[in-house]
Amino acid sequence: MTQAELRLCSLLLQEHFGEIVEKVGNSLLRTGPRPLRLLAGDTGLLPDQVKKALCVLIQHNLVRYEVQPRGSVEYEARSERILRILRYPRYIYTAKTLYGDPGELLVEELLLHGHLSMSCAVARVADRLTETMEDGKTMDYSEVSSTFVRLADTHFIQRCPMVPEIPRGAKAPPPPAPALAIAEKDMYVVPRLSLVGKGKRRHSCDEEEEGEHKAKRQKQEGGTSETPPDDGIYWQVNLERFHQHFRDQALVSAVASRMDQTSSEVVRTMLRMSEVTTASGASHTQPLSSNEIFRSLPAGYNIGKQVLDQYLALLADDPLEFVGKSGDSGGGTYTVSILWGELGVPRPETFLSSGIVLDLSPYRPAQGPGVPGHGHAGVHRGGEVTQRPGACRAPPSPFQRPSLIPLLLHRFGSRCARIFRLLLRKKHLEQKQVEDFAMIPAKEAKDMLYRMLSENLVSLQEIPKTPDHAPSRTFYLYTVNVMAAARMLLHRCYKSVANLMERRQHEMRENKRLLEKSQRVEAILASMQATGAEAAQLHEVEEMITGPERQQLETLKRNVNKIDASENQVDETIFVLESFIESTMKRP
Repeated sequence: MTQAELRLCSLLLQEHFGEIVEKVGNSLLRTGPRPLRLLAGDTGLLPDQVKKALCVLIQHNLVRYEVQPRGSVEYEARSERILRILRYPRYIYTAKTLYGDPGELLVEELLLHGHLSMSCAVARVADRLTETMEDGKTMDYSEVSSTFVRLADTHFIQRCPMVPEIPRGAKAPPPPAPALAIAEKDMYVVPRLSLVGKGKRRHSCDEEEEGEHKAKRQKQEGGTSETPPDDGIYWQVNLERFHQHFRDQALVSAVASRMDQTSSEVVRTMLRMSEVTTASGASHTQPLSSNEIFRSLPAGYNIGKQVLDQYLALLADDPLEFVGKSGDSGGGTYTVSILWGELGVPRPETFLSSGIVLDLSPYRPAQGPGVPGHGHAGVHRGGEVTQRPGACRAPPSPFQRPSLIPLLLHRFGSRCARIFRLLLRKKHLEQKQVEDFAMIPAKEAKDMLYRMLSENLVSLQEIPKTPDHAPSRTFYLYTVNVMAAARMLLHRCYKSVANLMERRQHEMRENKRLLEKSQRVEAILASMQATGAEAAQLHEVEEMITGPERQQLETLKRNVNKIDASENQVDETIFVLESFIESTMKRP
């Protein structure tokens, strides 16, 4: 684990869970799996504090435990899961886009609490939605419950592993820690519950205090509330399913950019048909017949079966291999290649802040005037698909990788970018060849190559003519190690996010007193409005914040919003780089 990842994980834990949890998590990240006794000694915290911190981390799936052969229990931090906290806003926004406000709040509650039962999540979301409604209107539990079922059916949420039931006759001593497990067929099975009720609004302070006293009296007298029907069945957010959705959206956008909107809709339909049946780590989707795809197309696309077959044939013949043909039954069976598709993000402007552009267009040799090098590969005219001459002839090898050209242009200039493109195309070149092909003077080319070599953007390979490796009898070839460059950029992205988070925390600390004053004024205004105060009184309270202070608050809000947007933007780059590295390692 790099120092940048460790620093980012510590900042995320501290921001979301506090200092004690951050200390425990940071210790596990630095030292690896450890038992409770060593963990308490390393952090200097009380054992009870360490236990509570571990409970919080396990609740949110940020730490896992394992029983050792000698009976001790060791705890291990999940760094990759901690880094996913950065992507929580994107998960919530995606749920809102797909399932509306109930879906957004359900995902938000599950992420906020780690895991919840269905009845508890539905009640919380119904109460929150009722708070935003007009007086006299409430949110019914059944509406929220139906959204919950839809999220489970599409695998965006899943059941948590449970403690297996122990037979009554078993006399074996219980293990030091329970082994949680769940069958794959039960992960998305929603219990049949008849949740009847409506969301409730918050009571006044006096009513809340009275309710708390009543609950305390019931606890002291030994009375317990009614056990929910789904007690022991907890649900959590399936992050891999969200990542699959992000990848599918990127693939659809790449097809639309390279070909046309109808081709992207065909690919979207294929991905939608196989979104539940395709495993998260699969290299391609399940085979689908042409007839099934035709029946599942949206109603708005009035294309015939023959035209669909032509689109599928065009996608299958494309060098980028978005779609592959796996058989001839049912009018032909087709699959979507996922590992290739992860690299196709067609909107490079979203990655400029962290210096990466994903260029999907293949290299094309020089063409005559009037023959464009880019554009739609297929055109839909008169009920048939025609392919432009020379549209998909060139091999896709170098440009299906993350392109570091914007980073090179920003840090080293256009000549370094020219050398980098040249090395991507030619694979291996000597320094003299680089000078000749790039048409750059020897001194400048040497300086630029050494600068990129020091930044791990290019690498040097030695090929000796004789066993003694004498410099005069050795070829020194420059090349681009795309994986190493991608990892280097990923490391810089982690460092950038950590810097942004520290900058936001600094801005909040510098304006802490002003923020507290603003919150007090807003609370006073809310209470006065609730009691029906006059407009003059409200205006008098608003004047407690002076003009310069109000201007300072606006500047702070604008800066914090920019930092938040930058964090989300860099996280998109992190997702693409992680997907590229993962797919490259899996690719045969």
